[in-house]
Amino acid sequence: MPRPHNRTEALARLQTTISSGKAILGAGAGIGLTAKCLEAAGTDLIIIYNSGRFRMAGCGSLAGLLPYGDANAILLSMASEVLPIVAHTPVLAGVCGTDPFRDIPSFLRQLREMGFCGVQNFPTVGLYDGRFRLNLEETGMGFAGEVEMIAEAHRLGLLTAPYVFTPEEAVMMAEAGADIVVIHLGLTTKGKIGATSALRLEECVAVVQEMADAVRAVVREAQDEAIVLVHGGPVADIKDAEFVLNRTTGVKGFFGASSLERLPVEIAVEQTARGFKNIDIKQ
Repeated sequence: MPRPHNRTEALARLQTTISSGKAILGAGAGIGLTAKCLEAAGTDLIIIYNSGRFRMAGCGSLAGLLPYGDANAILLSMASEVLPIVAHTPVLAGVCGTDPFRDIPSFLRQLREMGFCGVQNFPTVGLYDGRFRLNLEETGMGFAGEVEMIAEAHRLGLLTAPYVFTPEEAVMMAEAGADIVVIHLGLTTKGKIGATSALRLEECVAVVQEMADAVRAVVREAQDEAIVLVHGGPVADIKDAEFVLNRTTGVKGFFGASSLERLPVEIAVEQTARGFKNIDIKQ
């Protein structure tokens, strides 16, 4: 089956996964090899954005939110590596919707023409807090810009899968027409460059349920309710995801980036290298 190029085709596949009783899996790919492996595993959605490049360069994922490069330009350069080798899986673009130097509607049309079937709001100001976040909101670079980007993508027929961080943001994105709402629990923990400050896994259940309930309460004409996925924070591996998914209702799967790219690479490369290093030469 060829790769979907619009929201209708992609949603039909996701609904098939839901009907089968299996969890939806969305995964971030920072390099082409990761995308190839994710597709071979049957991943439902592949997402590419600038943090994937930084992550696979050995930097923390939050490098994607700092002035180390043009996020949307990095996305385009990654697209030329990933899109040609993904044959069947829907591919979404992580768009910096608050970029003041791009005409976002034109950029979204460009992404659609390139072969992306949808978008996600990344980098996102949702990962900022405190006075800095307040100042971003006050100066026109706030979360509302990301909501408008998602609304415009929806109007263009793209699949939309935005990150949200609060029940209020979850409602905003659902009302904007988001097809998938991804509950973001913060920077992924574990591994060599993961976070160490995060919610406890047990605390995530109530946080996720509150946001999922907020999404499900949004009434949308001529459209089913948004699909809810969970991402990040202490939900870093398979057991973590099972823990949260089996203790919440209305959450249909997991979106992973570090969990499906950085952590597996860290573990496999180190273990394999140690194995080679421990070879005893018998001469």
